Amino acid sequence: MQPTDNNKRIDTLDYLRGFALLGIILVNIPALMWIAPPQLASDIAYSQFLTLFIEGKFFIIFSFLFGIGFYLFLSRAMARNDRAYVLFSRRLLILLLMGIIHFFFQPGEALTVYAIFGFLALPFYKVRKEINLLIGLILLALTAYFGMKIVMPFPLILLGLAAGQYRLFENIPLHRKKILLATIVMFLVSIGSWLYQWQYVPTANVNIDQLSKIQLEEHITNMEQFALIGLQFSPFVSAFYMGAIILCLQSALFQQLLSPLKAYGRMALTNYLGQTALILIIGHTFQLIGQLRFIESLWICLGIYVFQLICSKLWLHYFRFGPMEWLWRMGTYWTVPPLRKRKDS
Repeated sequence: MQPTDNNKRIDTLDYLRGFALLGIILVNIPALMWIAPPQLASDIAYSQFLTLFIEGKFFIIFSFLFGIGFYLFLSRAMARNDRAYVLFSRRLLILLLMGIIHFFFQPGEALTVYAIFGFLALPFYKVRKEINLLIGLILLALTAYFGMKIVMPFPLILLGLAAGQYRLFENIPLHRKKILLATIVMFLVSIGSWLYQWQYVPTANVNIDQLSKIQLEEHITNMEQFALIGLQFSPFVSAFYMGAIILCLQSALFQQLLSPLKAYGRMALTNYLGQTALILIIGHTFQLIGQLRFIESLWICLGIYVFQLICSKLWLHYFRFGPMEWLWRMGTYWTVPPLRKRKDS
């Protein structure tokens, strides 16, 4: 969620941020709307779909992208002879403040986590890229294996930092064959992980009161394993998702088709916070809190997608930054950057 100068943006990162936002809201809305555990077949199927393909995957993409933004901000600030560490520390403090405020509305919010781990990752900017890559991979493997989702952003930030140091996203055409090979491998691993995870899918519509002690223990174990295996293999699935998007973007046709995601991603901070605001406004206005079924939350998310995608496109037609990005930038540099685009730009 790192905004940079317009003339230095890496478009692929904006597309990926926009793509990640599409998954984030699907996972966040059940808690915000106080949706009860699924009972009907359609709700159970949708809940299982979220666990298989969404849960943890888009959070990983966002964390990785934060690490890349970490590198881009510091490297460009240093190239301008700015006080890079001071600026970035100020940037993280503002993000932390936003996260604390957001926490009162969305207890599962991620900004505070990114800010804290951003500070912990600062010393690694000067570390060699090979070491950052190795440490990131080891820590990611450990945190994923033991299901420690809350600390997974730290190794992902390090891996994003290493990707920035390797300049992977600045030379994508040069790495196309490697990206294609890696994406195919990640796809095959993802298929295997989904088949493995499905062996532990909990029995639908089970009546816990009628289960024996052994059956109840087996049911609980299946539920825990189903979620844990999904988290353990999430980095592979996330890598497959990112690789597929990157490869599609090598086509001008797909760039045009996916262009709404680019604007959506350029305003990632605004849209991330806006998702929470829109969910709560809709929930309270129409008295839906605690009344929705799982599958019904999907239609609300689709409506929010359409609204935010259109608004992002229109906003960036007239303005240089999203509103929250503009405030973030203002607090970082202690100056008021021009918001409106010049007529000749």
